[in-house]
Amino acid sequence: MKEFRPVENQESKRPASASSSSSAPLLSNEQKGSYDTLESSTSDSGVQQSVFDDPVLAHFYQPHYLYEGLHRFDPRADWTKAEEEKVVSKIDKWIMSWCCVMFIALQLDRGNIKQAMTDNFLEDLGMNTNDYNIGQAIFYSSFLLAELPSQMLSKRIGPHRWIPVQMILWSVVAAAQCGLTGRTSFFITRGLVGMIEGGFIPTAILYLSYFYTSKELPVRLSWFWTGTALTGIFASFLACGILSLRGSYGWEGWRYLFVIEGSATGIVGIISWFYMPPSPTQTKSRFRGEDGWFTPREEVIMVNRILRDDPTKGDMHNRQAIGASGFFKSLMDYDMWPLYVVGVMAYIPMNPPMSYLTLTLRDLGFDVMQSNLLTIPSTMLLIFMLLKITKLSGRYSEKTFIASFGVLWTLPFLVLLRFLPSHANPWFKYLITTLICGHPYPHAILVAWVSSNSGSVRTRSVSAAIYNMAVQSSSIFAATIYREDDRPDYRRGNTALICIALFDILLFVGVKKYYVWRNAQKEKVWGKMDTTQKANYLATTEDEGNKRLDFRFMH
Repeated sequence: MKEFRPVENQESKRPASASSSSSAPLLSNEQKGSYDTLESSTSDSGVQQSVFDDPVLAHFYQPHYLYEGLHRFDPRADWTKAEEEKVVSKIDKWIMSWCCVMFIALQLDRGNIKQAMTDNFLEDLGMNTNDYNIGQAIFYSSFLLAELPSQMLSKRIGPHRWIPVQMILWSVVAAAQCGLTGRTSFFITRGLVGMIEGGFIPTAILYLSYFYTSKELPVRLSWFWTGTALTGIFASFLACGILSLRGSYGWEGWRYLFVIEGSATGIVGIISWFYMPPSPTQTKSRFRGEDGWFTPREEVIMVNRILRDDPTKGDMHNRQAIGASGFFKSLMDYDMWPLYVVGVMAYIPMNPPMSYLTLTLRDLGFDVMQSNLLTIPSTMLLIFMLLKITKLSGRYSEKTFIASFGVLWTLPFLVLLRFLPSHANPWFKYLITTLICGHPYPHAILVAWVSSNSGSVRTRSVSAAIYNMAVQSSSIFAATIYREDDRPDYRRGNTALICIALFDILLFVGVKKYYVWRNAQKEKVWGKMDTTQKANYLATTEDEGNKRLDFRFMH
């Protein structure tokens, strides 16, 4: 659970003497950290109690002079709850909705290989399951290796420019897969698609963090993965139609699938180049309108509600390069490592059953259309579980236990799958596999957890990429568990998944205990300081980001 900062004047009104950004002494990025703030304590006002309420400590939390929203920063700004809800609604409409469209486009090109598998893709190219595993390992490895370089480039030129470029580039390669001729071309295109797509997810998350508070972000990220799950349903129906073109003009159905979906992504990428604004206060353009999407009053609300929730979001420009020194410091932030380990391990028990779902269905005797349509129930269950646990996490401010629901849910079904007789009813095996694939998906919780515990824009940029690299590593490891000689029951593979699930349960317990211990360490020192001592610490400390005594880790 995230603990709130003890500030001396939390019960007082916002002081009229609180300095504005134009006159307050500005701190370097190294002097700023991430701070937990108090939620709004009134029903009518949208104003949060925050570190800016304290007249002694407030100036230590002023935004950096390069921050693009500086001209809208006002520690004395006030607004109603209704005004803030209206602003958030507009952000959802203009920003989040299009980010979901882009994410859906990513998922179409990233996941259509599963639909292609139902159309005799491997047989047409003279490959087998092991070749498919190698191709997927190449994809995930390329995706992983591209994460950090892509994120650093995005931080330099801005997500609003880099994301559209990525989409256009990978759409070209994705469509070019219609010309695959065998193992070599399959491996090459898998590597190219992974390399270009790498970094998209952490870049999009960093971009959204400019618009949403720490409490709002997990819910919005759950929309991301809800969108991808719905894409799976849409893609299944779409695949049924496109794959039926098999034989037209001498092409297999999967060739049409690649070229049609790849072209659609390219169109989304071109529109994104003109659509995406650089920041909340920079929405005016010929494409978006000369007046922009938000009024000056709404921009004031957007900027100040974000900074009162997390002052570190103002510690640098969103198109400011991080630099080698800052990158290394973020990379070596050991307090983030437990979450990276979770990223590697938490998804492995569910990954092989999900990746091999369509192939498993074909092995059970279902035809191409049935295999695609039968993936829909697990997708609907996944959506329900994802939204439910994300809502629970926000309501109870709990991360670790709720994020572990996925593993706790999956374990008994893996045991059933492992010991199910080979001659068992295909529909019963389908039911068990569907329940595994529809597990409580904690990704939105874990991604927002990484963002909240990062402690600065610099570390948040790096940690988002590293966490996603951890998740891709998970996919690489998982791709080696189901093997051709273990098909179709995969008993050896399911035994390994059961052991990993048991380890994951212990891992979540360990992560919880670690962050509780780290917070207790800090509070033991910070809690004994009076206001003068706190001010002196903030003015002189060399502690950075989440290493500062006034930072508390969420757990």
